[in-house]
Formats: sequence, C-alpha cells, structure tokens
Amino acid sequence: MSELLNRRLALLGKREHLSLLEQCLHGIERECLRVTGEGRLAQTPHPEALGAALTHEQITTDYSESLLEFITPALPNPADTLSSLDKIHRFAYTKLGSEYLWSPSMPCPLPAEEDIPIAYYGTSNIGQLKYVYRKGLALRYGKTMQCIAGIHYNFSLPEKLWPLLKEVEGFVGTDRDYQSTAYIALIRNFRRYSWLLMYLFGASPALDAGFLRGRSHQLEVLDADTLYLPYATSLRMSDLGYQSNAQAGLTPCYNDLSSYTDSLREAVATPYAPYVEVGTHKDGEWVQLNTNILQIENEYYSNIRPKRVTYTGERPIQALVARGIQYIEVRCLDINPFLPMGIDLPESRFLDAFLLYCALNDSPLFADNECGNATSNFLSVVKEGRRPGLQLRRQGQAVDMKEWATELLEKIAPLAALLDESHGIQEHSQALDAQLAKVNDPSLTPSAQVLAAMAERKESFAQFSLHQSQVHAEYFRREPLPAQEQARFEALARTSLAQQAELEQNEVGDFDVFVGSYQASILAISN
Repeated sequence: MSELLNRRLALLGKREHLSLLEQCLHGIERECLRVTGEGRLAQTPHPEALGAALTHEQITTDYSESLLEFITPALPNPADTLSSLDKIHRFAYTKLGSEYLWSPSMPCPLPAEEDIPIAYYGTSNIGQLKYVYRKGLALRYGKTMQCIAGIHYNFSLPEKLWPLLKEVEGFVGTDRDYQSTAYIALIRNFRRYSWLLMYLFGASPALDAGFLRGRSHQLEVLDADTLYLPYATSLRMSDLGYQSNAQAGLTPCYNDLSSYTDSLREAVATPYAPYVEVGTHKDGEWVQLNTNILQIENEYYSNIRPKRVTYTGERPIQALVARGIQYIEVRCLDINPFLPMGIDLPESRFLDAFLLYCALNDSPLFADNECGNATSNFLSVVKEGRRPGLQLRRQGQAVDMKEWATELLEKIAPLAALLDESHGIQEHSQALDAQLAKVNDPSLTPSAQVLAAMAERKESFAQFSLHQSQVHAEYFRREPLPAQEQARFEALARTSLAQQAELEQNEVGDFDVFVGSYQASILAISN
C-alpha cells in the first residue's frame, strides 16, 4: 500500500475524525424505458400524473418521452438513498396503467427511428432548449443509441475532510483548489480502475437484434432475436459501432480542473464540418443548438463526471469554474435486471469503498500512453471480461485481469474496514467479499447470470427482459406506498405542473435570442 494512502488512512482512523466518513453523500439517478404489456416501446406521452418532466426534481425524462429518469436526493446513508428510489418506483407504478418499467439497460425492441418520441418539455424557452438539444442528439448519433438506460451514482466526500487533508499535506492554495485537485485525482484513479466495476457489475452481455438496425458489428447470434458476446460484461459501455467521430479527439485526461473545463469549453465553441453542413435550421425549424463539436458540455460522453450543483440558468461548466468540484457522478453502471431498482445496497457499499480508494490513493498524472491504456482496458473488459486468461495493460506490461482484480480488492479492503468502523457495521467488508467471489468465479457476475437465465428459460433477450420487468412490477405493486407518502408524491406532481405552467405564462423574450445568449454564456467564462 502506498505511503500516502497509509498516512491518510491513519489520519481518518483517529477517533476524532472517524465519524467524518458517515458524512459522505450518495445520490442515485435511474433511467428506465416505459414499455407496453408486449414489451414494445410505449408511444404514449410522459404521464401527466407523474408531474412535469421539466420542473419535477425527482421524476423526469432523459432523452426520449418514453425514457423515465428517477432522481433521489443526496443523503449520507445509501440505505436511505435506496429507500427514496424505492418510493419513487412505487409511486410511478400507480400512474403507469398497463405499462411496465423495462428491467435492463439495453432497450426493448424499438420502433423505426422516426417513431421514437423525443422528450418534450413544453413551450418555455428552457423547455424548448432541452427539446432542440435532443433533436440535435438524434441528428448526430441517432435516436436508437439514446434509448440505452443506466444508473448514475453521485458521490461526495465530506466537505470537512478537505481542509484536514490539505493542512496535513501542506498544500499551497485555497480549500476549494485542494478539493477540486483531490476530486480530479479521484477521477484519474477511476479511469485507471473502472474496468473492475464493469467486470463486477456489468449486466448487458446481450441485446435485441433489431437494436443495430442492420449495421455491421462484431456480435454473435444467440437466437433469432438476440445478439451477444459470450464473454461480454457490458455491451452498453462498448463502442457498438457508435463511436462519435466528432468527439474522437476529445479526451480530457483530467490533469487539473482548468484543463478539463477548457477542453469542454473549446468543444462547445469549435465548429465541426459535418454539423456545419447540416446547419441549425431546416425548413425554418431548429434541428440542433449549434454546429459545434458539442452543443452543450453534457453532450460529452464519459464514464465519470466532475459536478457542482448549478444555480438557475447556470451552465454546468460555469458552476465548476466559479466554485470548483463538489461531487462526482459515476455514469458507467448497468442496470442489474435481477434487482427491482437495478442496484442494491451491497453494490452501493462496495462503490463507496472503491471510490474512497480512488480518492485517497496516490494518483499521478497520466503518463504518455496511460490514458489510452485505461480506455483499452475498459473496452477489453466490457467486451470479454469473463474470458479465461484475459490480459490487460498496466504500466506498459501485460497483466492477468483476475490477478490485478484480486490485488485491487485487497488494497480496497482497508477502506471498506474503515467505512465499517465509522458506521459501526460490517456491510462494506461483506460487499467486498462478495466481489472477490465474483473474481474467483465468473459465473457469479450479473453478465454471466443474465446469459444463464436466458439459456435456462430458453428466452430471447426481449422475452427475458419483459419477464423481469413483470416480476419487478409485481414487487412494487404488491406493497403500495403508505397513504401519506402517496399524497406527498401527488402534491409534488401537481406543484411541478403548476411551475411549468407559470414558466410558460411568464416567458419573456424570443427563443432565438435565448439560444444566442445561452451559447454566449460559455464563451464569457474566464478561468
């Protein structure tokens, strides 16, 4: 174990600091498609009874009108975060009629591209901006890809932790600078080691054959309706032929916050010839927000993002530049189709230990090929993580994946133990043991279990997924929310509808001018 990690562990293990680790915050965003009883994409509008997707803080839509997104508050105890997510699911099921929430990450059999409905947010300028941005995504990447769902895990370390470490380590600069530097270091380590999460939690080894729309691919045929790779863990996170050419040159390597925000700002301001050719309007209608590499910074696809809560009308990048990094968002987690919410407490406990390891361990800047190696290790594991003898690259050398995974888990163990000690539980260490078992026996991984269940029931991907969706619907419907909770959600829905109506009634100014000033806002940021 590194000297730095040892020192930090000793410091946090002191009685006066131990309770700090109870103050980490956890938030979860879970996306899921609405589907019909036959397991087809629901073509119905976002149910009004769920509230307004534009203004509801917990129930919104992601890309498509049919792609729900459930958002929990950020809470210290992940058990409470999951309880919050559970309630949102139970409420949603009281408003879905005969529809289901699709259980895995990869989509159900989809209609023709033009029949996938883009999420609509009403007539306010901000609502229209969100809609045009999605039209731009359809134009740039196709709608099919935008129907993939995932779980985003938001995590922050206690604000009081940073000044403590900063002082001990003699960092020169402000508390805010230290905090951002530490989060960027966490992100670098996450890039180094996130392949491990794909092995342990990847749950998308197969997909509906229609998903690829007849494109060429390297997948194998499992049955008439299903494509797969025998050793894949997460086809969702593989390239699947969808590499964005525009984003190909965009690899912020996270050496510091300003180089990260600069690279995104540049991408939002740099024209990209094929998009310029299309233009922003067609037949007088907006088709994309601009003709640049990115329309907005959130268009950049990455498996982890530095974040800061934004003020009304503020852009994510403005918030980061003005006030530094507040938390990170892990974006590479598949939805586990065997779990009603797609994630459970043991996974959350392990993620906390893993992220704490990334935060406290040495994190040198990326050397020459290291950024590329991190990407290729990640892609190797998503496509063939369960292949016996799989080799990855570490410091220029080939290394056995299982060997490296075991080593990493051994290094994470003291962090799991420290978290357990601070909470007075054993759940982090138990969660870690469960991951070690998966490394020793690949058949215990969710990806292997998906393929095994499909084989055992002789089901295609779509049949298996619909079956799981029905099982989960029954789980949520069997035990409705207490009347008081149900009433609280009903009130939130009504309030959000009223807020959207008010926004639309009081809207001033022309949409074109609004887009112009929105674009200009990113150019005005000065580091």
